[in-house]
Parts: sequence; structure tokens; C-alpha cells
Amino acid sequence: MKRRIILAGLAVLGGALVFLWLKPFSSPKEERVEGLASARIERGSIQVTVACTGKVVSNQDVEIKSKASGEIKKLPFDVSDPVRAGDLLVELDPSDEQRNLEKAQAALDAATSQLNNARQDLAIAENQLLTTKLNIEAEISSAKATWEDAENKARREEQLYRKKLSSQEMMDSQRAEAARAKAAYEKALVKQEELKTKEMELELRRQAVRLEESRVRAAKVDLEIAKQRLADTRILSPMNGIVTARDVQIGQIISSGINNIGGGTTILTISDLSRIFVIASVDESDIGKIKLGQKAKITVDSYPDELFSGQVVQIATRGVNISNVVTFEVKIEVVGKNKSLLKPEMTANVQIIAMEKAGVLLIPNEAVEFSSEGPKAQVIWPDGKIESRSLTLGLDNGEVAEVIAGLREGEKVCLHSGQVQSRWSKSGKYSSSSSQGEQHKGEQQSERDGFAAFRRRSKGE
Repeated sequence: MKRRIILAGLAVLGGALVFLWLKPFSSPKEERVEGLASARIERGSIQVTVACTGKVVSNQDVEIKSKASGEIKKLPFDVSDPVRAGDLLVELDPSDEQRNLEKAQAALDAATSQLNNARQDLAIAENQLLTTKLNIEAEISSAKATWEDAENKARREEQLYRKKLSSQEMMDSQRAEAARAKAAYEKALVKQEELKTKEMELELRRQAVRLEESRVRAAKVDLEIAKQRLADTRILSPMNGIVTARDVQIGQIISSGINNIGGGTTILTISDLSRIFVIASVDESDIGKIKLGQKAKITVDSYPDELFSGQVVQIATRGVNISNVVTFEVKIEVVGKNKSLLKPEMTANVQIIAMEKAGVLLIPNEAVEFSSEGPKAQVIWPDGKIESRSLTLGLDNGEVAEVIAGLREGEKVCLHSGQVQSRWSKSGKYSSSSSQGEQHKGEQQSERDGFAAFRRRSKGE
């Protein structure tokens, strides 16, 4: 009986040994580990962001300067006051410009009077020339007729004299009369030539009129300039906005922004806050991830509990090199009702969402191990055993990574606290220098803090 019990015990022990020997060949290597920190694989959203800093700017800032110089008499607006287009911003003492306007008006009146006189002189000269021309034409016609009649009479007297019907005295008298008539006709022709000289004098009078007309036009321009300078003593707002700076006081004498070589005195600065932007500096290593239209999350120290939304609207083509560090300017428009809280020149912390996926499997970075064979995770089976499984990963934001293959939703994985690894560290992004090592430690702590939030969300806390 005792022998049978011993044989039965040996049989059971042998069966157990055979089972344990065969088990490793029927499933992956597993081991039972108690007390491990773990996380459950769940679906969620992942964002890969580019972190940068920048400053808040308005849609447009306009420095208000004056075309005129003088003493400020009115300055109705102060800093933070809203203004509308056309509102009176500044009024200067108009006394000097008013006198210049009156002087220009007097010069125009004098030029107009001289022009009227010149035109009257021209009209009189034209009438006189016309009358003289008619008289000379009549005189020439009359002298010509008289000369022709005298010539005919002289020829008849010669014929009568040849026939002994007239005397020598009568024939000589008719010849003398014809000669006088011819001389009168030639004299009338000379007067006609004198008309050309009078016509030239008339052209000079016309030129005098044109000169006076030019003087009148110049006087009108001077008058318009004087009116504009008087109007320039009143400066109106060019747009709707907020007064963000006031650099002068009532009674101060300011210089013109046109005539002064230094650019003139800045009176006010008006900002258009209808649209708010953040000008961010993005490192050259990240600028390739930035695209127009990408969303951004913005925070400022003044409102730590407020999250502002934005959208990339402009990317600089050329970078800025400062101390061998190249950055690119990215303009982000702030959208949302709370954008009115932001003020120009505030420092902003920006996270531009470069890539985003929803409804994907997520694994915390603390659960990923990297080796020569690639990323792996230690999967905890329901019975507490552990399986080492190879992974295919997608997006990685430094806290969690997208699982493309290797895990299923609901599975639990071990967390390797204090041994955080990532593809970035494996790829040599961080060197072994002390300063960069400290940076890496800080990033490990950030990853742990981030995953703590991830675990709380996975537990529904």
C-alpha cells in the first residue's frame, strides 16, 4: 500500500515536470510578476505639436503725425480710449495758417484783376486792328480807282493832243494827275504792310493774357495749398481703433512729419484690435511641419486658466539668424470670443498642432522599450503573466504614441518608471552632454507627468 502511494506521487511529479517542460514551446515566454505599475490600451486622440513662443500684436498699428507744425490746442483722446474713423484727434493753433490763407486769397484776387485788364487790352487792340484794316482796304480800293481813272484821262489827252484838239499844257496836267493818283495808291499799299506789324503787336498782347492766366492758376494752387495747410491743423482718425499710446500734451509744440528731417513728432498710436495675431518664432528644425491653416493652442501668463484658439495664416519665407540660431516668423490669428482679453506685446506660449489623429490605439511612452529589434511592450495577461511583444508605432507626442500593430484595445502593459525611452532618444536627437542630459531628464519628468494625466483619464477620474 505504501509503495503504491509513493508510485502515485512520483507519477504526479513527473507529469508536472513534463507540463512545465512543454509549456515554453506552446506559448511566448511568460513570467508572473507581482506589484507592477500598468496601463490599459485604449482608443483616443493624439496630437503632435510644435511648441514656440511669440508676442501678441494687433491687426494694424498707425502712428499719428501731423503734416503741419504748431502748438497743440485740443487733444481729446487718451490711452485706451476708443476712436472711430473721422474723429478729431488733435487740433493745432490755426492762426499762422489762417493768415497764409488770406494772403494767398489776396494774391489770387490781384492776379485775376491783372488778367482781366490784359484781356480788355487785347479786345481793344483786336477791334482797333480790325477797324484799321477795313479803312486801309477801303483806301487802297479808292486810290486804285482814282489812279486808273487818271491814267485813262491822260491817255485820252495824249490822243487829243496828237489830233491837235488839245494843248500841251492840258496833256501835261493829266499826266501829273495820273502820277499823283499812282503815288496815293502805292502809299495805301504801304499802310497795308504796316498792318502786319500791328498784328504782331496783337500777338504779344495775347501772350500777355496767357501769362496772366498762368499767374492766376498758380495763385489758385497757392490758395488750395493754404487751405490744405489750414485743414492739416485738424488731424482726424484714419480708422476705427483704440488709442494705445499718447506721446504729447496740450500746449506742446510739435514738428511736421513732412518738412522735418527727423520724421516729425509722433502724437498718438492707434491700434486696430478687430483682429488679434500672435507672431511666433519657430525653430528651423520644426518649420517644415508648419502649414497654413493649422490650428494652434495659445496661453499667456496674464490668464493662466484661459486657453485661446488660433490658426496659422502666414509663414515667413526667409528666416532670421540670431547667434547662429535660425528661426522663422509664423503669424497666427487668434479666434474665439475670449481674444479680446489679449493685449498687444503680451508674451504668448503657442502649441501649433502639426498632426492629429482621433480614434487610434494609444500607449504611454513609459510602456515602450526600444532595442535593436525595434519597439516592444510587456503585455500583462489576465492571469498576471507577462508577454514581450513587438510593436509598430505611429505618431508620438512625447507622452503617448499611436499603436499601429502589436496591441489590442483593452490590453494592459507594464510601465517602466524611471526608464522612459523614445524613438527620438534612440535616434540620437539628444547627445550625451551634461546640459542636454539634464534637458532629457526634464523631458522624462514631463512624460511621466503627462502619462499620469493619461492614466487618470483612462480610469475615468
